[in-house]
Amino acid sequence: MPLKFQDYYQTLGVTRSATAEELKQAFRKLARIHHPDVAADKVAGEAKFKEINEAYEVLGDPEKRRSYDELGANWQRDGGPQAAANRGRHPGSRGPAGAAGFEYDGTGFSDFFESFFAGSRDGFGSRHRTAGRGHSGSSPFETEGQDVEADLLVNLEEVLTGAQRKISLRRPALAGEPERTNTYQVKIPQGIRSGQRIRLAGQGAAGSRGHPAGDLYLRVRLARHPDFTVFGADLHATLALAPWEAVLGVKVTVPTLGGSANLRIPPGSAAGTQLRMPGQGLPRKDRTRGDLLTTLQISLPKVISTAERDLWEQLASASTFNPRSVS
Repeated sequence: MPLKFQDYYQTLGVTRSATAEELKQAFRKLARIHHPDVAADKVAGEAKFKEINEAYEVLGDPEKRRSYDELGANWQRDGGPQAAANRGRHPGSRGPAGAAGFEYDGTGFSDFFESFFAGSRDGFGSRHRTAGRGHSGSSPFETEGQDVEADLLVNLEEVLTGAQRKISLRRPALAGEPERTNTYQVKIPQGIRSGQRIRLAGQGAAGSRGHPAGDLYLRVRLARHPDFTVFGADLHATLALAPWEAVLGVKVTVPTLGGSANLRIPPGSAAGTQLRMPGQGLPRKDRTRGDLLTTLQISLPKVISTAERDLWEQLASASTFNPRSVS
C-alpha cells in the first residue's frame, strides 16, 4: 500500500522557511491546545497531539528536517512514494524477506515516519548464521528470524505513572501465507527513558527453514511537552515575570507534571535565576523522583498606555538604580 505523505509544515501551521524558534513556538502553541490533559475532546486531542509531536520530531531536528526537505522535492518523481521510501533506507539495512512491510498501529507514529525516520523497517539487531548442511561442500545459508524495531511515542504522564498500550502489528503475506495482524498489550514501565527498548520476544520476522522468529523491539521516544524539557529525571521549565514581580517578589501557581503547585519568587530575582522544586520530576530507579527546575524570565510589555508611560517615567526619575554601574 503506498505511503501517505505527511506535510509536517502544514501540521504545525508554518511555512517551509520557518526558523527553529518559529517551529518551537508553533509546536508549543498547538501542544497546549491539544494536549490530552486539557483538550475538550480527549480522543481527538490525543490524536492531534501525536501528529504535532511527529511533525516537530522531524522538523525540530536539523538533520531530519534536511532529509525531509530533500524528500519533499522528489516525492512524486522517480517511482513515487514507495520507491522514495526504499531509497530513504540505508544501503544493506533491509534483511531477509519478512523484515520489511510491517505496519503498526498504536505506536504514536505514522507509517510514513516509520519508513523514513525510524528503525522499524531497517532490521535492527538482525541475526544470521550458517548451517553447514548439504553435500559436496555446499553450505546454504539458513537464517534465524530477523529482529524488527519500531518507535513508540510515550508522553511524560505515562513515564510518571506507567501505562498499558495496545499495539497492533500487521504482517505482510509471505510464502503463500495470508496477511495477518497481531495485537499486543504492551506494558510501559514507570520511569522509562528515551532510547530504552521494550522487547516482545519472538514477535519479529519469521526465520527460514524452521529457525525461530526474531524479536520485536519498541524503542521509546518521549513526546515533547509544551511546558517541560527532560534532563535525566529532572524537568526544566521557564516562567515569565513582569518587572515589578521580579523586584517585589510574588507567589505564582505553576504547572507540574500531573497538577500544579505554588512557587514563591523571592524579591529581587534576576532573569536567569533557577528555582528548584524537589520531587516534581520523573521517577528514578530508586523510586524517588527528580526535581522541577524553573528558570525565570523578565518580560516587558510591547504596548503601554499613556498612564503607564507616566508611571514608568516617574520611576525612572525617582530611582537611583544604575544597572551599568560597577559594584
